Amino acid sequence: MIFHILLAYFILIPMDSIQTDHLKAYGAVYNTLKRGINVEWLLNFRGGSFLVEGNEYTEKWCVLRGVYFQRINEENVEDIYKIIEEHNMKDIVLEKAPRIAVYAPPYYQPWDDAVLLALKYAEIPFKQIYDDEVLSGYLNQVDWLHLHHEDFTGMYGKFYAHYGNTKWYRERVAFKKGIAKKWGFKKVSDLEHAIADSIASFVKRGGFLFAMCSAPITLDVALATENTDILAPVFDGDPYDPNFEKKLDFSRTFAFKNFHIIVNPFVYEHTDVDVSQEALVRGPNTYFELKDFSAKIDPIPTLLTQDHTKFIKEFLGQDTGFRKDKLKKNVIILADVPGTDEAKYIYGDYGKGFFVFLGGHDPEDFTHYVGDPPTDLSMHKHSPGYRLILNNILFPSAQKRRLKT
Repeated sequence: MIFHILLAYFILIPMDSIQTDHLKAYGAVYNTLKRGINVEWLLNFRGGSFLVEGNEYTEKWCVLRGVYFQRINEENVEDIYKIIEEHNMKDIVLEKAPRIAVYAPPYYQPWDDAVLLALKYAEIPFKQIYDDEVLSGYLNQVDWLHLHHEDFTGMYGKFYAHYGNTKWYRERVAFKKGIAKKWGFKKVSDLEHAIADSIASFVKRGGFLFAMCSAPITLDVALATENTDILAPVFDGDPYDPNFEKKLDFSRTFAFKNFHIIVNPFVYEHTDVDVSQEALVRGPNTYFELKDFSAKIDPIPTLLTQDHTKFIKEFLGQDTGFRKDKLKKNVIILADVPGTDEAKYIYGDYGKGFFVFLGGHDPEDFTHYVGDPPTDLSMHKHSPGYRLILNNILFPSAQKRRLKT
């Protein structure tokens, strides 16, 4: 037990069906940590509830934002610890509020990034960064980094076929070329390789990486293709290397192996890792399932899968999910679509750090096309998909020594 025996009371923030706002509950925890107050994450106890020393700040924060909590006494806490000891549960101490950065361009639109929506709704502070900050070494000041609807291959999101003549597409291409020129790169793809290398180094040093949508696959493509050209002339003005497949280096990637790159600029997918076409056919009534883990033996995957339901509705993205036969041996599948080869949610270590990849774009919008209005999270306070995002934000807060036992 971590709390002083003389404390008068404790605050329990339950995360099961009784909770009135699951998403803002994470904001309550983060901001409590930011005040220097430790929190315990009770894995598998009532949906992954939180236990806090009794304090006025946390209570006021919850009251003002409609987060349900319960005042409990020492005897109640002892009963909780007894339940945890006897069942597939574990208490994890959260010690600090992680320094959060979101990699997103300055022309960000609300439909671009579900994580930014989650952070803003939960009132969790973050720093929005882009290429200049990454190349300037800002990642040395960060604990947790998020990537979303980005393309690290130099193919500009593979939007050329449908949007190549639009103003916004041309402006974004010009913007990227400007950054490349500013930093002395001949091509945007050279810039992207440098960004990918910086992100990989950040994780190897012990950083936490969370990526969604097109970012996971394109990041691995960039790492695997550092020594070859995979870009069609419409992207960089010269032909791709006809022998590029022989030059792929999968030893540098985070999660994926033996994939084939789709160089055709008129095909939306980047590789054969993605399952978007199959997911589209399966339709919006498909669910993916969170895996069960032993909390005492495997606390990290248990932490990452805390939720009030095991089944979550599928949602599409440029990359919706990952083919299981393309995953490296070190990758742990956190969730998949039963009866298919789709891994929806995966995790692994990389150097001294960790990465977590979640397929899809917006957990509360099956398709969410370019230009669609942003999702209003006040209408989705209990979103199990958005809870997965917020689990990841607290991941760096956990005591590493407790995660290893």
